Amino acid sequence: MKDRSKPKRRVTSYDVAREAGVSQSAVSRAFRPGLSVSKKTREKIIKAAKRLDYSPNAIARMLITRRSSMVAVIISSLVNLNYPELLTRLTKEFSDRGIRVLLFTLDNPGGLADLLESVWTFQVDGVTALTAHFDHDSIRHFEERHIPVVLYNRLVPDHPVNAVCCDHEQGIRQLVDALVGTGHRRFLVLSGPGFSDVANERRALAVRLLEARGFRSVPVEEGDFSYQSGRDCFARWMAAHKAPDAVICGNDMMAIGCIDEAREKFGLDVPGQLSVVGFDGVGAASIGSYRLTTIQQPLGQMAKAAVDILLYRIEHPDAPPEKRVFAGTLVQGHSARI
Repeated sequence: MKDRSKPKRRVTSYDVAREAGVSQSAVSRAFRPGLSVSKKTREKIIKAAKRLDYSPNAIARMLITRRSSMVAVIISSLVNLNYPELLTRLTKEFSDRGIRVLLFTLDNPGGLADLLESVWTFQVDGVTALTAHFDHDSIRHFEERHIPVVLYNRLVPDHPVNAVCCDHEQGIRQLVDALVGTGHRRFLVLSGPGFSDVANERRALAVRLLEARGFRSVPVEEGDFSYQSGRDCFARWMAAHKAPDAVICGNDMMAIGCIDEAREKFGLDVPGQLSVVGFDGVGAASIGSYRLTTIQQPLGQMAKAAVDILLYRIEHPDAPPEKRVFAGTLVQGHSARI
């Protein structure tokens, strides 16, 4: 009588190779995206694998290739409605190339070093970072472990690093030129938090470009990129000042909050009495009651570039750092007189 207590032996790639009449290396190539194997051979291997109920062993593959086929994506907990769409695009790009994504959320900007200690334990092949701030020490941690990293929409000053960025200067310049060119003279800047590299860059650009056009001492109110902070920042300014002609916001959510506060609390007509512009091009910006004037980032192109750069550095660890910059598109909505 057959001993049913004996565990069934795991089917291996060698078993599939024998069943399909091919080499074991052909089986390995058939189950690794991007590697070469003919269509006819792949079909034979897939049929044999189904007959034997075979699944590739990821752990064994990792031991052979010395790679986990996993990457980490680190995001900030700052409110950013681009993140869901961006994460979807990143995950699909990686998945299409046989790479799995581990997601890490950074709640405290000062806790990046501790979070990285968790990342290292998963033996990831690389990291894409969407955090609020990255510095020289952070980059050093990656260099010491020979793990490539690609920064999304941020740079580390005076330090070469892989990065994919939207051209913030071009975008802010388009907004400033459009507002100044249509007669706006009193400006207010609503900025994201001071610990955010993106917020600091957009704020500094708005102030500098306005000053270059003769508008001195441009006022700034600092928020945290959220809808509520857009409302709160505009309310703080209005408590002691006359309404501006135009508000340049650090992102779309703050712009939407500013619009609601201006309309509901102060009875201002947007855009008749007040122009409000944002940055990012999130889905909510196109809602009918807002139709926000903003700069839309090319998320699809940027996500693909981030994946391309990271995977190339995984395969070619000695390749020099690369930065790719993408132009945003001015969306002329109904929230500004331009």
